[in-house]
Amino acid sequence: MDEHINYRQLNGLDLAYLGDAVYETFIRQHLLAQGITKPGRLQRQAKAYVSAKAHAALFELMQADHFLIDEEYEYFKRGRNANSHTKAKNTDVVTYRISTGFEALIGYLHASNQFTRLDEMMEWIFKQVESGRTRHYGNEK
Repeated sequence: MDEHINYRQLNGLDLAYLGDAVYETFIRQHLLAQGITKPGRLQRQAKAYVSAKAHAALFELMQADHFLIDEEYEYFKRGRNANSHTKAKNTDVVTYRISTGFEALIGYLHASNQFTRLDEMMEWIFKQVESGRTRHYGNEK
């Protein structure tokens, strides 16, 4: 597919929409590559990566580790600050907004064709979750 998206023109919610799908695909592929094949177990394992709480924990670790460059942080803020008309499910509004920013960041990297950086970020994310760094946010591996 050779469709190009002008990511600079997308609002934060559009980037989050794209980022949610891209991120979910990475997580599913990663879990299947680990040999997990039972649907119930896949769902439980995925929750440690895809819940709003997991996104918030990962973003806080990105800040603590100085993992993001300024431009990436700007696209995170574009998503976090977007005026969404949907309500947070199973979490508070602040966590939901951070999650939206996290998804917008992933969407930005994908839409801007920064695939090497996206792969680097996903490897970092896998390491954080699997090492247990995100557990104090209520996410079990």
